[in-house]
Amino acid sequence: MLDIRLFRENPEVVKAGYALMGTPTEVVDEIRALDERVRALKTEAETKKAEMNAASKAMGKASPEEREAKRAELRALGDSIGELDAQRETVERELNDRLLRLPNLPDSRVPKGTSEEENVIVRTHGEPRTFDFAPKPHWEVGANLGVLDIERGIKISGSRFYVLKGAGAALQRALIAYMLDTHIHQHGFTEIYPPFVVKEQCLVGTGQLPKFQDTVYRDYEDDFWLVPTAEVPVTNLHREEILEGDKLPIHYVAYTPCFRREKMSAGRDIRGIKRGHQFDKVEMVILCKPEDSDAEHDKLTGYAEAICKGLELPYRTVLVCSGEKGDFNTLQYDIEVHAPASKGDEGGEWLEVSSCSNFGDYQARRAAIRYRPAQGAKPEFVHTLNGSGLALPRIMIAILENYQNADGSVTIPNVLRGYMGGREKIG
Repeated sequence: MLDIRLFRENPEVVKAGYALMGTPTEVVDEIRALDERVRALKTEAETKKAEMNAASKAMGKASPEEREAKRAELRALGDSIGELDAQRETVERELNDRLLRLPNLPDSRVPKGTSEEENVIVRTHGEPRTFDFAPKPHWEVGANLGVLDIERGIKISGSRFYVLKGAGAALQRALIAYMLDTHIHQHGFTEIYPPFVVKEQCLVGTGQLPKFQDTVYRDYEDDFWLVPTAEVPVTNLHREEILEGDKLPIHYVAYTPCFRREKMSAGRDIRGIKRGHQFDKVEMVILCKPEDSDAEHDKLTGYAEAICKGLELPYRTVLVCSGEKGDFNTLQYDIEVHAPASKGDEGGEWLEVSSCSNFGDYQARRAAIRYRPAQGAKPEFVHTLNGSGLALPRIMIAILENYQNADGSVTIPNVLRGYMGGREKIG
């Protein structure tokens, strides 16, 4: 969440940032009014507590005849203080709930815009493949090879589910292992294998709750929520902790399945496996000092790009505009790989396989993750960053479509062959 002092001292800055994101700016005045009400109630209660202390001291000096009146005065003050504290707690809960639902502010480098057409392409790598035959979309390639079974996925679990079989399942497993090994051994990350269910407070800490409750799967009997991304359990490893400054930055990488209700994409991308309620992802999470977060963000983005380079997939990196970036981050780079056949005659499409985000201290405030800059120094909030490294199944789509051959087979990328027993093709 944002520091309440921003609303008190720089409301116009907050309004300007929210205007860029399409967030109603009147919420700033509403937050300020609630904050002023909390402080007024607190001041009034403290004044009455001082009166009560004075009246209590005077009680000892009062005559027997005056003491009953003093007792009545103390009871009235106590009742009044109780009512004021109850009112303050109610308003504080409303204020906190409102703050938890508000987005982060965009960095000054975020381009102004309302749609993905206004994202800025920062760099590209490789060229989209040209074919001497008509390339097939991944759902045809996978079905013809017997490695992708969408119909049976629907039979088992419903729409937006699928089954990977044989070499398809092995390819997915190889991708996950390759990504983890690269981030661990080349990029210096520490691997985490977290639970795939979390407590509600963890989702509050990273921002998914309370705003996006309808998109997260949960067990209503217990406080169990299926993870929408490994960002949630991994970031919360250090919830409510004070870290030593010389231990930062911390780099974690984790594989988890991810579970999300695709309510926002109803009717979109209904063919194939582009959008599903369950998918696999390797996620990178960084905790660092505020002065290091820009440099760490650039490194994080480079680490995600390195996976695309290793897989020899054409990709581009885009700086996401104000109206398209995530609610919680302050700056976001998306990495998009080219899939040549899913859009048929439209010349293929660019699929987002990673969003590399800098959250500043937004998540750290929610999750109470702090660090001590020096021995004896006052704790400060860390900056948190995360990015997919990378997300499946869109990488699977890109491989099936980019590496397909005229005979219907699919060439396995060089870096994955060691994970698949030396196999060179799926045929």
